[in-house]
Amino acid sequence: MSFTKTLENVFEKLIPSPFVIAVFLTVLTIILALILGDFNTSENRFTSVLKFWEKGIWNNDLLVFGYQMMLILVLGHILVLSKPLSKLTDRITGLVNSTTSAVVLVSVSTMLVAFFNWGLGLIFGAIMARKVAEASLKRGFSINYPLVGAAGYVGLMIWHGGISGSAPLKVAEEGHIPALMKGISSPETTAQLPAFISTGETVLNLWNLLIFAVLLIVIPLVLFYLAKSSGTKPINLPKQQINHANEEDTSTNKIENSKTIAIGFGCLLLLAFIIQYFEALKSLIITPNMLNFFMLGLGILLHGSFKSYAKALGEAISGASGILIQFPLYFGIMGIMKDAGMVTMISNFFISISNETTLPIFTFFSAGLVNIFVPSGGGQWALQGPIIIDAAIQMGVPLPKIVMALSYGDQITNMLQPFWALPLLAITRLKAKEILPYTVVLMVAGSFIYLAGLLIF
Repeated sequence: MSFTKTLENVFEKLIPSPFVIAVFLTVLTIILALILGDFNTSENRFTSVLKFWEKGIWNNDLLVFGYQMMLILVLGHILVLSKPLSKLTDRITGLVNSTTSAVVLVSVSTMLVAFFNWGLGLIFGAIMARKVAEASLKRGFSINYPLVGAAGYVGLMIWHGGISGSAPLKVAEEGHIPALMKGISSPETTAQLPAFISTGETVLNLWNLLIFAVLLIVIPLVLFYLAKSSGTKPINLPKQQINHANEEDTSTNKIENSKTIAIGFGCLLLLAFIIQYFEALKSLIITPNMLNFFMLGLGILLHGSFKSYAKALGEAISGASGILIQFPLYFGIMGIMKDAGMVTMISNFFISISNETTLPIFTFFSAGLVNIFVPSGGGQWALQGPIIIDAAIQMGVPLPKIVMALSYGDQITNMLQPFWALPLLAITRLKAKEILPYTVVLMVAGSFIYLAGLLIF
């Protein structure tokens, strides 16, 4: 039995649905907090943990963040469903005639898009995988659809090192680092804190771009090998096409179908976007609100009518349904890990065994571990960022490097944690246990590249 077949059998038997995984991690976090948690309260431990959980679930800032993330996914999906981008993906998938050509094309294009924006890359990769499957059925060639789906998910292993990465963007905000470290650092450490770290020192630094270039070569090669060593699989898709939002509409409502009004409104939104964020754009600082504003205007412009946009919205919203219910569960986990001191405990353990050379390496591993329980780059940075910044200053490690070490660790275990695969699974109709055997292999390959990069640079 081949290695890939063995992996497929193991994951088929052991891996439940993403929702069940979220429930399992919640229960596991509660148990670990009861055993290991550090409490500063007179209440009994069980009551305290339940309060931490409830507080995390309904945390106002996290709920706002969750809504921003859902909008990124939905607006990105709507954008890809527009006629111009749909035609582009059709043209690209026209080059595919086998699993090997499919995984190379899908992975490379997905990583390039995800480097610009994680949400757009996730949706683009999902739709590219789906388009490949439809081309396979239409033109009569066989593919390993789960492997193609895995190729469409690889954007989530490079996103935090891209220009939409949460930690690099946050530290680029003027005053964010001092505010983050307020009440945590000693006066000596506080005096060494920069007001900000520009994206030119993190995601746009030459060494980060070189690591990304290596990934662009190695990951497709690994997928190519997996395609060669695994067989084809039957495709189970409904007959409807994914771009039905662009079908000819028979409605007679002039406003809904007016291209002039829709294009005019889309241009107005983009003009407002440019005026509002002109200074931020010059500094390559991109926030979730900026991205959503841009995709809203561009989406309406490319769809050409409010009717087409509304149809695309109806299709896109289903891809975010799993996140809607699972986000609060992970917010609850985040609340427990924060208030019970578990993130601090994990980070401090790795820091205690680190030195100037190994701190970025152990930060990478600790971030990967925390990401399993808290699959949110922004949330993880808020919890873990102060700890690693303080340690980096004390050990003399460059702050841009430690920020990227956390970013790399956070993103790589997305290949094991299927939370962000929910939109892809909804679009492709695949199951988490079908793509995870392959994404785990990619996680191992990517980890070697990131660790080598942290050691070399």
